[in-house]
Formats: sequence, structure tokens, C-alpha cells
Amino acid sequence: MSARHELPISAEDVAVVDTITKSHTGEVQVAVVAPDRKDEPLVTRKYENGEIPAEEYEREESLEKNRISNISTTHSNIGYIVTLCLNLSLLLPLQNNPLVDNYTLVLTNAYWVITGIWWFIFQEPRPGPPLPKGEHYITVGWKQIWIAFKQYKKLPYTFIYLVAFFLLADGLNTTGTLISICQNDKFSFSFLQNTYLGLAQAITSTASTLGFWYIQRYWKISTKKMFVVTNVVTIFIPLWGMIGIWTNRFGFHNVWEFWAYNVVFGLFQAPYYAFSQTMMAELTPPGFDNMFFGLFGLSNRASSMIGPNVIQAIINNTGDNWKGFPFLFALCTAASLVIWFGVDITTGRRDAVAWAEKHRAYAETGVYTEEEDESVDAKEYGKRA
Repeated sequence: MSARHELPISAEDVAVVDTITKSHTGEVQVAVVAPDRKDEPLVTRKYENGEIPAEEYEREESLEKNRISNISTTHSNIGYIVTLCLNLSLLLPLQNNPLVDNYTLVLTNAYWVITGIWWFIFQEPRPGPPLPKGEHYITVGWKQIWIAFKQYKKLPYTFIYLVAFFLLADGLNTTGTLISICQNDKFSFSFLQNTYLGLAQAITSTASTLGFWYIQRYWKISTKKMFVVTNVVTIFIPLWGMIGIWTNRFGFHNVWEFWAYNVVFGLFQAPYYAFSQTMMAELTPPGFDNMFFGLFGLSNRASSMIGPNVIQAIINNTGDNWKGFPFLFALCTAASLVIWFGVDITTGRRDAVAWAEKHRAYAETGVYTEEEDESVDAKEYGKRA
């Protein structure tokens, strides 16, 4: 292992591998689980025939969405495990080779290209409405995003969740980055050691995602309650880092803490990703998934804009990496409180259904008219029981 410490790989390089792995499996999982919604029409027919009440229908529909989201997250983490094991196939036998880290990065990228290209060849056609007259493929998506933004008064809980999730994702993502900075500041973990840490996270992520789904399905727990559990740990992680400001005994100053962080992250933050998607699915108007999940994806990808800049300013002014944790703790706590107490899933879901019914023509034709909004009284939204 001593030879490996002479040429340590940075956390940024490992993050590249993580991103490649998760992005690759995250894209493929959609094709794997999307066709599994074949049982949902049975529940829909029962509801339409008056065999089950609206509350039961909504609960069963929510559980079905959670099933798909959890299965997709499980597939993602299985892919993560496979890729990390692929890394070990080079890191172990060539651990004394000074170029093994570079070889491993090449192998990972080759794996991504070779296995990912088949998605584009064999993906099932899912045609949407034809391009509206006068629109262009380059601009139509941005126009849809703008139209979606303008619905904040009609869909208050959907947009409260989007804003809160933006801040929560910013806090969580920046916390992971800051922990990596602290790790590099205290220790020089090799690529091999970081791969073992990744395996600890990937294996626990797979087990916890399935475990959370089993618990939710068995006791029929709502999506929001499951999401709240993961939020508590999201807050706890930067809180633990704050301890490191006042003592060197705890607060990401020891090797075992980074192992514990990866295990805890896997146990609770993998389900966080699954339930955050389901929360958005429940607050999305039926038939407008692309439009509103486009906003959700934008809020997730663009979330790391506030945290990193604030943290960089704090570290530059104080010279102490650990001084960034209080801000992240406050950010995650504030965002979580908004979600816990400011988002009514039941009302938000019914608002979304009502909005979709008013704009069904837009979903079918892709042509949006202001007249559609005039038929909807904004005061009716956000007040449904």
C-alpha cells in the first residue's frame, strides 16, 4: 500500500468515476423500469368503476410510483457496484504500477461508452406530440420551461417543493464536496482506498433502498414521511462536521469517520434520491411529466451554485475547511423544514390533476393559449382538502 500513497489520486478524480458510474446507470434504469407500470391501469379501472375510494386510489398510485423509483435507484446502485468491481480488476493486480490510476479511468470511460451506446440503438420509441407550427426544436424546450414557471400560483405546493429541493440538493451536494476536501486535507487516500469507500457506500445503498421500499410497502407509509426520515440524516451529516470546529476527536478528523460517512450516506441518502423523485412525481400534473421533470432536473443539476461559492468564501476568509459546515447545516435544515411543514402532498396532487384537466389540449397539441388559464381560478388552488 505504501507505493500507492506515493501517487494518491484526488477526490476530484474519484468524483469523475462516481459521476460516470451514476450517470450511466441512472440513464439506463429508465428503460429497465418504465414498462413495469402495467399493473397501474387495474387500480385506475377500479377507481373509475367506483370499486375503491379516491384516497385508496391515490395511496396505491403513490406506492406504484415509489416502487418504480426505488427499483430504478437499486439498478443504479447495482451498476455502481459493478463499475467499482471493474476498477478493482486493475487496481489490485497493478497496484504497484505508477500508471494504474490512469488505466482505471480509461477502463471506466470505455465501459461507459461500450455499454451505454446500446441504449441509443435499442431504446423504445416514446414519441410525444408533433412539433407545433412555428416552433423550433432548439427553443421549444425553453418555452415549455417558461410556461411551467408561470404556473407557480396555480401549483403552489409543486413550486414550493421545487425551490426547497433546490436548496436541499445544494446543501447535500456541497456537503459531500466539503467532506472530500476535509478528507484530502487530513489524509492521502489512494484510488484503491477510495474504491473501497465507494463499495461500502454502493452496497449499503442497494440494501437500504430495497429495505426502505419493503418498510414503506408493508406499512403503506406515505412518500413524504419516508422522505422526512432521509432528510434528518441529510441535516445530521453537516452537523457532525460542525463538531470538528471545536475538537479534533470527532467531526471528520479520523479515518473511521469517512468510512462511517460512506456507510451512513448509503443507508439513508440513496433512499433520499428515490423518494425525492417520487415526491416530484406526485406533484406533477399527469401528462406533463416532461415539462415539470425538466424543471426538477434543472433544479437538481443547477443546485450547486449557492453552496460552493459561499463555502469557498468562508474557507478563504477563515482558512478553516470545517467552518463551512455551519452554513450547510443551516441550509439543509431550512430546506427540510419547508418541505416538512410547507408542502401538502395531498392538496398538491389534486391541484396538479385539476391543472392537467384544464390544460389537456396543451398536452395533446403542444400549443399553449392564455385562454386556458383564464378558465382557472387561482384562488381555488392550494385550498383543496
